[in-house]
Amino acid sequence: MKTVLITGCSSGYGLETARHFHAQGWTVIATMRSPRDGLLPASDRLRLLALDVTDADSIAAAIAAAGPLDALVNNAGIGVVGAFEATPMAHVRTVFETNTLGTMAMVQAVIPQMRARRAGVIVNVTSSVTLAPMPLAAAYTASKQAIEGFTGSLSHELAAFGLRVKLVEPGYAPTTRFSQNAGINVADLIPQAYADFAAPIFAAFANPGLTTRETDVAEAVWRAANDTSPQLRFPAGPDAVALAQAS
Repeated sequence: MKTVLITGCSSGYGLETARHFHAQGWTVIATMRSPRDGLLPASDRLRLLALDVTDADSIAAAIAAAGPLDALVNNAGIGVVGAFEATPMAHVRTVFETNTLGTMAMVQAVIPQMRARRAGVIVNVTSSVTLAPMPLAAAYTASKQAIEGFTGSLSHELAAFGLRVKLVEPGYAPTTRFSQNAGINVADLIPQAYADFAAPIFAAFANPGLTTRETDVAEAVWRAANDTSPQLRFPAGPDAVALAQAS
């Protein structure tokens, strides 16, 4: 029986991915900053662990408690939407601490055990903004683009030890929490000078065409984790797939 550790399972993609892997018979270690009962069904193949990917001690404790892992899914992430001019650098650092450095720290923590066994897969969840950058998300896009480059390089580096590294690129999902996870008020990041520019963009956010469901992402992560081909990128959702095909 295989075991996967998934970060950011309190809601959205992470929660649905945990459900999907569990339904497929895996042992699931679902992590989040503050574990809550009732999010996932009670099962001897399911464990909830506290994990803050920005805290080295928290990472070390979670990896030690988890034991041997067949897969790591780096899903935890936060976003920030707004004009970059008005985005405090403190917010930018917060986004990078979770999306970029947090992902890197988790990867570094699991490599030794996977390398020793010469088996394992790491799946990093980024975003379709890496396929077609959108306005008013410069800091978020940069944090995810960094993981795209990191993952591509790492896939070559770890292949020598029999490890696989994959990317999942979700499209736009109106139901997922974005800036809320960072404690940021979007209205504060749209100065009056940007109001006319931002209005049609936010209107498009409110009434998107193709969108991504949480199940789309869970299924893409599952495919990536089980894929043994050289394929690196797995767009998730019809909008992401369309962007990937057009690029």
